[in-house]
Amino acid sequence: MNKKLWNTGVSKLNIKISEYIFSKNLIEDKRLLMHDVFASKAHAKMLLKIGIFTEIELEKICKTLDEILNLGDNFPIEGFEDVHSAIENFLTEKLGEIGKKIHTARSRNDQVLTATRLFMLHEFQNIKTETKNLATKLKYFALKNEFIPMPGFTHMQHAMPSSFGQWAGAFLESLLNDLQCINSAIILINQSPLGSAAGFGTEFPIDRQFTTTEIGFSKTMINSIFCQNSRGKIEVFAMSCLMQIMMTLEKMANDIIIFYSQEFGFLTATNEITTGSSIMPQKRNLDVMEVIRAKSSQVFSNITQITISYHNLISGYNKDMKFTKKCIMESIDITHQSLVVMAICLENIFPNEERMMEVFTKDASIFATDFANNLVMKNGISFRDAYHETKNSLDKLTQINPIESIKSKTHIGSTGNLMINEIYNEIIRL
Repeated sequence: MNKKLWNTGVSKLNIKISEYIFSKNLIEDKRLLMHDVFASKAHAKMLLKIGIFTEIELEKICKTLDEILNLGDNFPIEGFEDVHSAIENFLTEKLGEIGKKIHTARSRNDQVLTATRLFMLHEFQNIKTETKNLATKLKYFALKNEFIPMPGFTHMQHAMPSSFGQWAGAFLESLLNDLQCINSAIILINQSPLGSAAGFGTEFPIDRQFTTTEIGFSKTMINSIFCQNSRGKIEVFAMSCLMQIMMTLEKMANDIIIFYSQEFGFLTATNEITTGSSIMPQKRNLDVMEVIRAKSSQVFSNITQITISYHNLISGYNKDMKFTKKCIMESIDITHQSLVVMAICLENIFPNEERMMEVFTKDASIFATDFANNLVMKNGISFRDAYHETKNSLDKLTQINPIESIKSKTHIGSTGNLMINEIYNEIIRL
């Protein structure tokens, strides 16, 4: 049986060509089923509005579309070109001529694009939820460790007193910016391309605003050609916003890997998040952090793939864009999973206060900037003179209580005034 909608019986496409062009398992398409059904219902209601369907026909279409939803993963799409073809075939087999009407005034181009945008909207809302969940974990982690002294580093060298809370708080604020990026992506995604057809509109007197409202998009994309041109362009931007989250997570992962090493020993981890070695009995590895790092590169690779494909294309639909589905879905999955596992890891890592205090007791030079600043405030000399005076007497510096040091810095964002709750409240409002 030929299951391609465009085949009229004349085409004799070579089997190898067919296998090369069309997906075999339709993994990505299966995830679009619910969204295509939802958009198809809205399209059918609009067809009633312009006289293509009768009330009875619309009722039958909607009832059969509900059957497809109820079948869920059991809905048969194998052998079809895509899920959209499978849905139309199911309607036609069940309803005959009524089912054949569903594709009036639309193309698979705007149909696929609409379902993909709905999928992205749904998933980006889930990403927001998971990001806020991680932010909640980070907030409590930062507050709990707010005044636990930790050496700050520049150039991988001891720099100034910091705290474990300041370290965690930095990533909390990073997530705030990441969520702002996600919201900007949602604004672009939340536009309806339905009704643009193959990219040139249609002779039918369709009501695109009706379907936009019925589906729940915030606005209608206007120019039909741009609807097609936006495929890939909007996905790249959306993936770039996911990449912002992954950049936050990979930096956290890098820090945690270093802090966990024997050379640093700044934190400990439970066996719940560590793996072992097949040959070295003593090993406990934070493999999960290394995988977060690697998966971040996968998201970047997906962005690169679509960007390279897109910039070589002329306006209108091109088959190259079929790969946007795989790239955006993989990037969404990676980001979602990475947020979940990082939240779990935060509950299973703990600062090694004793080890970090050793750094302060063994290396008084970490307080050098404190000494220089105190000379300015107490003696009224210039900072440059205080800098040189301190530099010339580094071997004479004495120990300062690191807790007092970090609490003494009270301007916005310093170790004594992290404003963790204020940052978190901004996150929750997004």
